[in-house]
Amino acid sequence: MGDTTLDVLIYDTTLRDGSQGEGISFSLDDKLKIAQKLDILGVTYIEGGWPGSNPKDLEFFKAIRQKELQYARLTAFSSTRRPNITVKQDSNLQALMDAGVSTATIFGKTWDFHVLRALETSLNENLNMIRETIAYLKDHNLEIIFDAEHFFDGFKNNADYAIQVLGTAAEAGADWLVLCDTNGGTMPWEIEDIVNRVRQITDTPLGIHAHDDSGCAVSSSLIAVLNGCTQVQGTMNGYGERCGNADLGSIIPNLELKMKKSCLPEGKLKYISEVSHYISEVANMPHHNNQPFVGYGAFAHKGGIHVSALLKDPLTYEHINPEEVGNHRRVLVSELSGLSNLLYKARELNIDINSYDAETRRVIKKIKELENEGFQFEGADASLELFLRKAFGQYEDFFQLKNLKIILEKSEDEEITAEAMIKVTVGEQVFHTAAEGDGPVNALDNSLRKALTEVYPEIKEMHLTDYKVRVLNGNDGTAAKVRVLIESADSTSKWSTVGVSENIIEASWQAIVDSINYLLLTRSAQRSLV
Repeated sequence: MGDTTLDVLIYDTTLRDGSQGEGISFSLDDKLKIAQKLDILGVTYIEGGWPGSNPKDLEFFKAIRQKELQYARLTAFSSTRRPNITVKQDSNLQALMDAGVSTATIFGKTWDFHVLRALETSLNENLNMIRETIAYLKDHNLEIIFDAEHFFDGFKNNADYAIQVLGTAAEAGADWLVLCDTNGGTMPWEIEDIVNRVRQITDTPLGIHAHDDSGCAVSSSLIAVLNGCTQVQGTMNGYGERCGNADLGSIIPNLELKMKKSCLPEGKLKYISEVSHYISEVANMPHHNNQPFVGYGAFAHKGGIHVSALLKDPLTYEHINPEEVGNHRRVLVSELSGLSNLLYKARELNIDINSYDAETRRVIKKIKELENEGFQFEGADASLELFLRKAFGQYEDFFQLKNLKIILEKSEDEEITAEAMIKVTVGEQVFHTAAEGDGPVNALDNSLRKALTEVYPEIKEMHLTDYKVRVLNGNDGTAAKVRVLIESADSTSKWSTVGVSENIIEASWQAIVDSINYLLLTRSAQRSLV
C-alpha cells in the first residue's frame, strides 16, 4: 500500500483524469515524460490511464516498463465488469490485466440513481459487479483501489446503499476505499460529516477524490485528510473534466507545510513548482500566474507599502518561504511603486543606489511617467533592469543605430515580402547589412542579428519565443499607441522586454534592442566572473 512512512499518499491522475480536460491531449511521449517528472516529485501513485478505453493508454503501460521509476507505483484504471456478463468476458478487465501493473483502480457506482439510470441495472447486480471484479483482481495479487464514484451524492440520496457498496468492496478485498465527489457539488462541511461517519464503520483505509465544480476541491480534500483519509487523488494544475480536479499543486504544499503531514519523500517539495510548470508546458496550456504556491506571481509584490514591509521581514506579506516550494520572490516596479520597490529591485540587481538621493526619486518619477505612457515593466524585467542601470550610470549600450530602412512589397499574387536595411556601430566599427523576413518585424530582427553576430556570436543562441501587441488607446484608430512585449530565450534562461510607440515598428525595435542588449549584458557579466 505504498510508502508506509508517509502520513498521506498522493495519487496523481493527471495522465487519465487530467487528460479529460478541455484542450488537453497528451501524446504517448508526453505521458512518458510526465510520468517520469511526477516520479522525480515523489508521488506514491501515478495513474497511467485506462488501458481498456484506447490503444494509446495500453501502449503507455508497455512503454513505461522500459523506464525506471524510483518512487511511484503505476496504476491502471478500469470500471467494474459490465452488467450481466462474467469478469472473464469483460474486455476492459482483460486489457487491465495486460497492462502488467501491480495496482489497479476500479471505479463502481455508489449512487442508486446512477445504477438505475446510467447503468440500467439492478442495485443488487451492481453489488455483484463490484464484488466479482475486485475478487478476480485480488486472485491475481493486485493491490486494489476502489473509487466509489459519486459517493457523496449517493450517500446523501441513499446512505444505506452507499455504505453497502463500500462494505461489498471491502469484503471482496479492496485495499483502499476512495470516496469520490464526482460532480464536485459537495460542500467541505458535508465532506467532513460524511467522512467521519464512514470512518466509524470501516477499518479499510480511506481516500478522497474531489472535483472542482464548486471551487472547493482543494478544501474538501484537506478536510477529508483532517478527518481520516490517508490517500488524496488529484491532478497537477487541477486539470480535468469540466472545472477540473483537486489541484495537487496546492494540496501537497498545504499538507506538508500547513498540516505537517508528510506526503512526499523528504526534500522533494522544492520540485513542485518545476513539475507544475513542466506539465503545463507539455500540455501546451497557459500556467496561471496567480496559482497558489507554484504560480509565477504567487510571491510577486507590487504595492509600495507591501514592499516596504518586505524589506524589514518577508513574513509581513508572505505566508511561506517561496524557496520551500521551488518558487521565488518577485518585486514589481510600476506606477504603483514606491521608493521601497526600487530599493528592493536595486538590491536584487546589485545596483548601488542611495535611497535618499534625489536621483533615486527622479528615477521613480520617470518610471511612473513611462507607465502612464503605456510601458509595463512588471511584465518586462529585462527592460526594467536596462532602464535602471542606464538611469544610475552603470550601463552602456553594446551598439548604436545609425540608420534603418524597411521596404514592404506586395506582389501581384498577393504575397507580401519585407526587407530591412540597417547600419549600426559597435565602437568604431560600422556594420551595414540587409535581410528579408516574413514581415517587417521579422526582417528587422534578422537584419539586426546579421549585423551584430560577427562581433557578438552569442546572439545566434537566442531566439524569440513570444511576441504580443496590445493596442493601448483603440479610439485613436490606426494612430493608436501600441505596446509590444517580446519574450526571448537562450539555452538556459528566458527574459521579457517592452516597447511602446504609435508606430508598431518602432515599438518592436525598442523591445528587440532591449532583448539583445540584455543578452549581451548577462553574458558580459558571466565572463567577468570567470
